[in-house]
Amino acid sequence: MTPARPAPLTRREIVGYGLGDMGFNFYWTNISTFLLIFYTDVFGITAAAAASMLFVVKIFNAFTDPMIGALADRTRTRWGKFRPYLLVLPLPLAVVGVAAYSTPDFGPTGKLAWAGVTYLLLMTLYTGANLPYSALSGVLSGDARERNAINASRFVCGFAGGTLVTAASPRLVAWLGGSDPALGWTLTMAFWGLAAALIFAFTFTSTTERVQPPPAQPSSVRQDLADLRNNRPWILLFFLALIIMGGITLRMTSAAYYFKYVVNRPELLGSFVPAYLLAAAAGTAFTPLLTRFIDKRRLMIGLMLASTVLSTAFLFVPSDQILLMYVLQVALGLALGPKSPLSFAMLADTADYNEWRHARRATGLTFAASSFAQKLGTAMAVAVIGALFSALGYVPNATQSAQSQSGIVWLMSVIPAAFTLLAAVIMVFYSLDNPTMARIQADLAARKSSTSTS
Repeated sequence: MTPARPAPLTRREIVGYGLGDMGFNFYWTNISTFLLIFYTDVFGITAAAAASMLFVVKIFNAFTDPMIGALADRTRTRWGKFRPYLLVLPLPLAVVGVAAYSTPDFGPTGKLAWAGVTYLLLMTLYTGANLPYSALSGVLSGDARERNAINASRFVCGFAGGTLVTAASPRLVAWLGGSDPALGWTLTMAFWGLAAALIFAFTFTSTTERVQPPPAQPSSVRQDLADLRNNRPWILLFFLALIIMGGITLRMTSAAYYFKYVVNRPELLGSFVPAYLLAAAAGTAFTPLLTRFIDKRRLMIGLMLASTVLSTAFLFVPSDQILLMYVLQVALGLALGPKSPLSFAMLADTADYNEWRHARRATGLTFAASSFAQKLGTAMAVAVIGALFSALGYVPNATQSAQSQSGIVWLMSVIPAAFTLLAAVIMVFYSLDNPTMARIQADLAARKSSTSTS
């Protein structure tokens, strides 16, 4: 007897899962866009010290990701493996988020210590909720098209959340803090933390875990890690995530400095980053349609090459050509938007590939290791920014030298272009194209059918 196919995803489930990433972007976008400039221009930490601290914490936090993923894989509750984390962690995350954007009156060493401890706690709790959420996309459905829809919904909502945060956070800081930006940032993060907790509760109640690991699967973390080391498609996605996240972080973090010190129009940041995010959301929304006609691997290569050209073009934009900046920003958003749902759908494919080869499934660890790569990528980007700023003599809240201005422009253009070019080269060697995945999923379905009838 052939086992019944799991019920298809409902629209409520697709939307509910997608909204979860909006909640996570209430944190992620604030961190990637505003945290460094909050440290340097509000809290009073030097650029070199702040960048070094962020780098060290990111490296340390990256190594917690596999542990969190392995723990999630071994979680057993009546709600499933991954959903319970969306119920337990949001309130502690909100409290630590407020602390991270607080400014106690300590000396230079005390301020750096406070920033380091609160940022480490913030990123650990964020990862503790976000990794199971990411892995959840791999067990909501085993159908490739439904996975594409899940991840498209996720990143449309994520980009929408990032747009909202970038546009609203500076206004909330001014409104809630008045003439005191430090107080404004603390209250703003309290607002975003509460909003995220409510969204996570809805994601928890609206989703169901369907894909289960093989019933006789061993539970050795060492074996799971060994499987990943032998999973070449996953290794390529690991480096892809590291490189793409590094390039995106460079541009997102540098944008605040670019408009403050190069364009001399800091108020434009509130529309410049949302322009990218809205365009990226549009690109994400078209991903399920694009993947019907273009293989995920080929599509990713094309998108990375287009991003390389567009990012390089930014080097030649004069500082008074605002419209051209926005045109390139929107084009970059359209080109980079599909990369997130594509990469997460590919990660789910590598989990299927691992089960096909080894009869073991470690979805949480598969996604955790990708998050590990993203953390390394952001750490690398922050280190590049800090080193460049220190070398070129960046001075907070002052007119920058010609060298410092040039460095900021390179961080917005040529340097991230090199990252996306390398990402395109990596994807040339990725082997899990559509025909290969069709064969793998057919084999897995046959195995489960034979197991149920034996």
